[in-house]
Amino acid sequence: MASLRPSVRLQVDENLQSMLVGSLMRKVKSRNWKRQRYFRLQDDCMSIWYKSKKTGNPKSTFSISDIEAVRDGHQSEILQSIADEFPADRCFTVVFRGRRANLDLVADSAQEADHWIQGIRKLIENVKNMDQKEKLDQWISDWFQKADKDKDGRMNFKEVRLLLKMMNVNMNEDHSLRLFKMADRSHSGTLEGDEFVLFYKALTQRDDIHRLFNEFSKDRKKLTLLEFVDFLKYEQLEQVENLETFAMDLIARYEPSETARNLHAMTLDGFLMYLISPDGSIFNLEHEPLYQDMSQPLCQYFISSSHNTYLMEDQLCGHSSVEGYIRALKKGCRCVELDCWDGPNLEPVVYHGHTLTSKILFRDAISVINKYAFRVSDFPVILSIENHCSIEQQGVMAHHLHNILGDKLVKSTIDGKVPTRFPSPEALRWKVLVKGKRIGQLEDCLDGQGEDHDTGEVTGEVTDEDEAAEVDDENIKNEVKRKGKESKQRLAKELSDCVIYCKSVHFHNFKHSRTHYRFYEISSFTESKARKQIKESANEFVRHNAWQMTRVYPSGFRTDSSNFSPQEMWNAGCQIVALNFQTAGEEMDLNDGLFSQNARCGFVLKPTFMRTVVSNFDPENPRGTAGYRPLNLTIQVISGQQLPKVANSKEGSIVDPLVRVEIHGVAMDTVKQETRYIDNNGFNPVWYETLSFIVHVPDLALVRFVVEDYDLASKNDFVGQYTLPFTTIKEGYRHIHLLSKDGTGIPPSSLFVHTRITEASGS
Repeated sequence: MASLRPSVRLQVDENLQSMLVGSLMRKVKSRNWKRQRYFRLQDDCMSIWYKSKKTGNPKSTFSISDIEAVRDGHQSEILQSIADEFPADRCFTVVFRGRRANLDLVADSAQEADHWIQGIRKLIENVKNMDQKEKLDQWISDWFQKADKDKDGRMNFKEVRLLLKMMNVNMNEDHSLRLFKMADRSHSGTLEGDEFVLFYKALTQRDDIHRLFNEFSKDRKKLTLLEFVDFLKYEQLEQVENLETFAMDLIARYEPSETARNLHAMTLDGFLMYLISPDGSIFNLEHEPLYQDMSQPLCQYFISSSHNTYLMEDQLCGHSSVEGYIRALKKGCRCVELDCWDGPNLEPVVYHGHTLTSKILFRDAISVINKYAFRVSDFPVILSIENHCSIEQQGVMAHHLHNILGDKLVKSTIDGKVPTRFPSPEALRWKVLVKGKRIGQLEDCLDGQGEDHDTGEVTGEVTDEDEAAEVDDENIKNEVKRKGKESKQRLAKELSDCVIYCKSVHFHNFKHSRTHYRFYEISSFTESKARKQIKESANEFVRHNAWQMTRVYPSGFRTDSSNFSPQEMWNAGCQIVALNFQTAGEEMDLNDGLFSQNARCGFVLKPTFMRTVVSNFDPENPRGTAGYRPLNLTIQVISGQQLPKVANSKEGSIVDPLVRVEIHGVAMDTVKQETRYIDNNGFNPVWYETLSFIVHVPDLALVRFVVEDYDLASKNDFVGQYTLPFTTIKEGYRHIHLLSKDGTGIPPSSLFVHTRITEASGS
């Protein structure tokens, strides 16, 4: 069976050979918990087996597709804690997707550690480069191995029945027996190798694809080149210069039959492969690379931004870790937050003040930011510093910023002159900006006319971007009131000098900002304060954000690190909408959806009507906006494929799936519609239901597809979702490749839909 063997693309080198033999390594959970475990790469080169001493669990496996990255050396806090015991060249960390804890390991030698580090990286790259067919084959292989209880490489009918339940199929026993006997060509009473593939193909026969194929194929055996061109032109609405050449290229890439390829024709198998490929996805591939103008001022972009980046859990007693910065930056986040407080031995620490959250060193956070800042995006990173440190430790902070970041740190204006507007993301490539308080104006230090601050400090008011001054709890609120004028803070000049383009200032009102503030001065709003401004003067807020930047962050009352919807803030043009990246859910889905375009670089250019200080756009009433052009969006939800079971569901339970389509945009666009639920079928449910929407401001709208397990007695359970900007939707017959709650892929789970976008009449 092909899917049970390593991918043909994968050359087994010295590293993989060593992994296939296996290694005895130390698994480390803390300085005092280190246990020996035997790890070995399975023959399929897709999973790693390890021997555990847990009761009733003598051996376990984890899939390569579950691994996000492998990090060498003492990069985790746990491995840092044993740095004096084991050298860095023997240590590495396996980082899993989602919320699964990292795996910290110590090998017996540096060479052995290197074999595993390089080998796992190669395997991760192999998974990343798999096409949809290879992913499907691997999925079949994974299920085969799960269901093959006696590990003899064969499956009897009892094991097949168990497998069907595991795969979310509630099939009539007689029907499943018929399929089993049909596939059992050797009449052995078991399925093995290609027989199981045959059984799976019979099980997954796509009647919806077959019907569509027959609509365009005259002989119902193949699509000729002209028939396929017609399909691409009239159904997929492909806008390419030479449609025939485009069609031939798709046939060459996705048609498995050499005979058909030579005839420039497409069989049913090739048609399916095309439809489940990236070319058949609902996401427009033209918007996947960097396609937007990156030469506009920084304030003209939405910027992917994180709140309390150091936290891995809630903000009362959660765990702080440099891992939070690594994960955010690897997701394309371009603005991270550091809450800085005095620490022991004159080393500032980062944690959520006045709480029980653990602490990390400021220098460790900056070191990690320095290492990961530009791994996925070349464009600038903003450090949003909430400073609660003494003058002495502020000096230490400034030293670490200069010493660790070096030339990456923006220490002066780009050209050394007094600026009149923000530089662009393009002009700030590979640069780190500090957002915080600053002594005096930027112009003062550039023209040499500033005050001589001999003391290296100044007294200034605590502004509302300091969240400790927000109503995190009643005690803090009362303390701030009681202190009154005593709540002023002294600021070290060397730290002040690190703030160039993002000087934090208190927001009074829009008129005050226009009269007294410079473009590089940025105000922070709690979500409630931002909502108040939107409700009272939304258009003014849009105009304000056309020349100055705004940061919006979650309320201090969100002790569980939950999030507000970023959409309403983007509707007003707010650039830095900071979310708790560690908290999965609808809000992070929207953030991931917006920033899934433009090479996932963390910057998305705002619509033209939001980029001028004379804009008449009002998100509360967009009809009067210049260029107002509402559109109809029609989505036929056709079918679902291999939907995952609900996490922690009862054994034997089968999903009753329904699909909800949500539009997130300006208030008059925000709406949800859903299909009926399909009873007991998460494997290949079919709906053929049409949902219709009018979208008044397409440039701001996001479309979220959600699959849920219907429950009459309680709240529906989440199954999967996919969110994308309205402007990146491809029309025609398209697959939507679903994501898990934490935003990672769950192949081959998908929805099959048909979309159409037309001009809305009479709106």
